[in-house]
Amino acid sequence: MRRYMKAEVNRHDMILTQMGAKIDVINSYMCYVTFDLDGTKISYVYNVNKNNKYFLERIEPYPEPAGTFKSEEDVIETIKIDIEQFKNAKNSRVFDLFVEINKEMSKTIRNFEDLYLYYNVPRECADSIKSKIKEIQDIIKEAKNNCKRVYFKKDPETL
Repeated sequence: MRRYMKAEVNRHDMILTQMGAKIDVINSYMCYVTFDLDGTKISYVYNVNKNNKYFLERIEPYPEPAGTFKSEEDVIETIKIDIEQFKNAKNSRVFDLFVEINKEMSKTIRNFEDLYLYYNVPRECADSIKSKIKEIQDIIKEAKNNCKRVYFKKDPETL
């Protein structure tokens, strides 16, 4: 199996190099971490990059890059806080709706990328999309200002 994987990496390396890419091949472990929170699957994947940093991403219930960390302890602490936040959020009567909205927003990002990569989109259409995103951001800010905060171990990173 390892010989087959090395052959595949060599083939990909050759093709991508011919396309103009710079390739760094590293041997590393990729870790999949899964939790089952009363029927909600929360999964992560992390690996060590070429700079000896850990790249962490939550992959379920929806994909969300968590960032790059200097140590495995930082990765574990980030996952621990994320799980605590999901356990807390599951107490909400609209938790399933929150997850559904996040999945739709992720899907919308992909849809938008396909739109401008595959079509000649007029400026007016792009301006309209940007305006709708601003409306959503304003709704989120208004909700933050009017809702009771329920998690305090860590401050929000983007609000």
